[in-house]
Amino acid sequence: MAFPQPPASRNGSKSLTPLASLIFASRWLQLPLYLGLIAAQGLYVWHFLVELWHLIEAAFGHQGALQSLVTSIGYKPGVEVTALNETVIMLVVLALIDVVMISNLLIMVIVGGYETFVSRLNLQSHPDQPEWLGHVNASVLKVKLGLSIIGISSIHLLKTFINAANYDEKVLMWQTIIHVVFLLSAIAIAYTDKLLNVSHEKH
Repeated sequence: MAFPQPPASRNGSKSLTPLASLIFASRWLQLPLYLGLIAAQGLYVWHFLVELWHLIEAAFGHQGALQSLVTSIGYKPGVEVTALNETVIMLVVLALIDVVMISNLLIMVIVGGYETFVSRLNLQSHPDQPEWLGHVNASVLKVKLGLSIIGISSIHLLKTFINAANYDEKVLMWQTIIHVVFLLSAIAIAYTDKLLNVSHEKH
């Protein structure tokens, strides 16, 4: 018994059945998720500006701003820092870099994810189109996200090692283990993607 085929549209392609149209339109349910990530991006920008302002204030001798920085970078309670020093500056700058890298990750997920799973952005003629967006797909996006997570984890690990005196040995050990797991996971994802690409080229 032959099933009825969907009627062809005016441009020659087959029009979708109501069920197929509903399923395909369900991709727009992801739109609030991406809008929520944009809001999270705004919060990261605000946090970055606050930390930067505290660093500038501390450079001019503001003790309240200095204590806020000391608390935010993970010093043990009771540790007194009376003046801005190289270690504090380095840890704060690494924290700012961490925020920037997470922000980059958010942009990659928002733009790349929306382009891949929801709808085209039609940025081909835009002068500011990201270079990586021209060849992004679900597989490439996974690899890029894995590499970004490794970069963020590396910054966290570097901050911890610089400030190791204020952390427990178990924290140092587990952060190192987790970083290695992230690294191995990214390698596995990249290797799997390479195997799939080779298999696809053979066929």
